[in-house]
Amino acid sequence: MMLSNECSILLIDDDRDVLDAYTQLLEQAGYHVHACDNPFDARAWVQKDWPGIVLSDVCMPGCSGIDLMTLFHQDDEQLPILLITGHGDVPMAVEQMKRGAVDFLQKPVSVKPLQTALEHGLAASGERFARQKNVDCYQQLTPKERELALLVVKGLMNWEIAEIMNIAVRTVEVHRARVMEKMQAGSLAELVSILQPIIA
Repeated sequence: MMLSNECSILLIDDDRDVLDAYTQLLEQAGYHVHACDNPFDARAWVQKDWPGIVLSDVCMPGCSGIDLMTLFHQDDEQLPILLITGHGDVPMAVEQMKRGAVDFLQKPVSVKPLQTALEHGLAASGERFARQKNVDCYQQLTPKERELALLVVKGLMNWEIAEIMNIAVRTVEVHRARVMEKMQAGSLAELVSILQPIIA
């Protein structure tokens, strides 16, 4: 079974009491949480492009949170992961941030820093989810539509695009309208902002 998109946090800790306390705290703060006390089971819950964040203890028997982060990132290198430890140090935190952790908090974690880190991670997850949606939409464009999209991003006028593509201006307008529809863009400016990170 996989986590639904409504679940925003996968919480992993081998200590059931800590897991229950964090779950209660996070649910009271309005988050949808799935708690798991086995790091190996946790990995099976997450599908690629799940729009949530993993919140994991570092010290767990059999598989540390750091090892688990590496395993998660093999499946989805953009998955936001927040690590919590009882005995972290600055060099360890810096190293894990370089390896892809969103944040690294030390126990006992107070509510405010935890919420700040989670909001940062969920924002990153939302951006990642939106980027992937845009890429999926772009991949549905025909080769002609992709060519036109590239020229639109370059800032060319319809008549210039028509000359380059050797088609009528009206055909450019029709193709551009189709590209905007497929890319779910409400304006030309929005289309360009969606396409620039994909094409550039």
